[in-house]
Amino acid sequence: MKKLTTILSFTLVLFMAMSCSKSKSLQSYLVESQEKDGFFYGDVPVSSLMTTKSGASEEVLETMKTIKKINVAFLRKTADNDAAYENEKNELNKILGQDDYKNLMTMKMKGMNVKVYYTGDTDSIDEIITFGYNKEAGVGVARLLGENINPAKIIQMMQSIQMDGDRIQKQFGGLF
Repeated sequence: MKKLTTILSFTLVLFMAMSCSKSKSLQSYLVESQEKDGFFYGDVPVSSLMTTKSGASEEVLETMKTIKKINVAFLRKTADNDAAYENEKNELNKILGQDDYKNLMTMKMKGMNVKVYYTGDTDSIDEIITFGYNKEAGVGVARLLGENINPAKIIQMMQSIQMDGDRIQKQFGGLF
């Protein structure tokens, strides 16, 4: 009996140790980025970037309410930070390669490699993450946080809003 108890206890401890994740989360990466040299970090309320066009439907307004805020972390590439650029790019690739993050699309945009991920279910998204890098511009990640975001309604919403270019430029100081 004592031997059985010892084996069961050991097995329980082993399972508990295996279930503890040592993987870094995107949240911890964003928090740590605030303290890193050369990084731009910001939490941006969605309302400061988007306004609805006149006559927007109630459904569009409700969809906007499902989006809470956007977190942005960006390291501008300079001649002196090649190693930091590569480290940050590799770290973000590793984090976003975890099973929690589902790849939505990969593209090149204005010379920048861009990958878009999401968490949650396909009809009820919790986060949309955009990761981009380019040897001239730098490396960065933007995370849109929300609750039960419906992708179809987001597309409809995007057709009914205006992006405030002046506010975006002011918020991000010409990074993009």
